[in-house]
Amino acid sequence: MSTEIVYGLHAVQALLKSAPQQVHELLLLRGRKDQRLKKILGQAEKNHIAVRFADRRTLDEKVGGDGNHQGVVAVCEAQTKVFDERFLEELLQQLEVKGEAPFLLVLDGVTDPHNIGACLRSAEAAGVHAVIAPKDKSAGLTPTARKVACGAAEVLPFVSVTNLARTLQMLQRAGVWIFGAAGEAEQDIYQSQLTGPLALVMGAEGTGLRRLTREHCDHLIKIPMAGEVSSLNVSVATGVCLFEAVRQRAG
Repeated sequence: MSTEIVYGLHAVQALLKSAPQQVHELLLLRGRKDQRLKKILGQAEKNHIAVRFADRRTLDEKVGGDGNHQGVVAVCEAQTKVFDERFLEELLQQLEVKGEAPFLLVLDGVTDPHNIGACLRSAEAAGVHAVIAPKDKSAGLTPTARKVACGAAEVLPFVSVTNLARTLQMLQRAGVWIFGAAGEAEQDIYQSQLTGPLALVMGAEGTGLRRLTREHCDHLIKIPMAGEVSSLNVSVATGVCLFEAVRQRAG
């Protein structure tokens, strides 16, 4: 059976809480005895998960050289929750039955797993129903992305689609308005109505939205910039846009 690595305090705690049966072994940093690590150890013992203590070098090697594992690494079944277009269609139907307006985040070709993870974390905190990304030219839900997401990847659906333009068309047919973030847009986010069925589309690092993605947006919006810096990191921009939508939707 193939396995995958999940590391970092928040990501491993979320995994032990949501799906402890997937964890084969837990590796903890030898000599570390703080309360956060003790809590994880307690969760492992409660679920009868094998625990092995190791030195920092061993843990670093286990996660491919990323030393930011925080002293905890889980070896688990390769069952990262990545959903497809059919799941997205079913989600929209479920939200319609509940009378709840869809709130979606679309990442158009974001290739840095750290940005993917940060966007997931902001999206989960904002109450987004799902994050959508193309299968090609996207970092996907890697161990690094899951670690940076601080547990959000274990609870927020990540939908990987074959054809993003076709997915946006499907969302439009379902009554979802597509708002794409673009620096050259004439309308800023504070002038936009983000209260209904909404999919917020964020572009790739440096290049922004692809042409075909841009053409399938109902509206293009921008974050007004007062300083000399012309743009924000995609994960920062995502947080700004998401929480402006949260503010409006709460009103």
